[in-house]
Amino acid sequence: MRQKQRGGVIFRLMALLVFILLFAAVYAVRHPLMRLAGNLWIASDAVEHADAIVVIGDDNFPGDRAARAAELYNAGWAPVVVASGRALRPYAGIAELIERDVESHGVPSTSVVRFAHRAENTVDEAKALRQLIADRKWSRIILVTSNYHARRARYIFRKVLPTNVSVNIAPAKDSDFNPDAWWQTRSGQELFLHEMFGYVFAMWELRDGGEK
Repeated sequence: MRQKQRGGVIFRLMALLVFILLFAAVYAVRHPLMRLAGNLWIASDAVEHADAIVVIGDDNFPGDRAARAAELYNAGWAPVVVASGRALRPYAGIAELIERDVESHGVPSTSVVRFAHRAENTVDEAKALRQLIADRKWSRIILVTSNYHARRARYIFRKVLPTNVSVNIAPAKDSDFNPDAWWQTRSGQELFLHEMFGYVFAMWELRDGGEK
């Protein structure tokens, strides 16, 4: 009986030791794992000439998305920039802010299409833009959004837009999200978790396609 008890104690001690070693190993590589997780959300396609550059809202305080869109426009990748954003008041909203930002970076007002909408999320925004894209008969767009939002936005737009419309994502660096150190700031943690749950919800919402 004592031998069985002794064997049970040794087994529990060995199991505890294995657990401690596994925990130590995970702790040692926690930063590379979190960097990998942060970079997982970033997607980027080769830039190709398109009918329009579409900036989706909401942009951050410095206007990083607008700056990226203006960079692409000034490089000659598309003749038009769509400033898409939520209407905050009957007379103003996010679209007006993005329009002003891209113009401040050298995009002429004649090349900016302001597109205000009442969408509350990226899926609804993609559905609203679908009609504009169809009306303009655009077949290729460059989609500009923040780096952390790029993979989810590309997934949603490719689901919602017709298959004959090519969507290439061009992420903008975001001042609030550093994929290599996102866990060190509250804003980085919030954006990471928002994207994680947002991607799952988008997959569920678009499980039958994005026609509705």
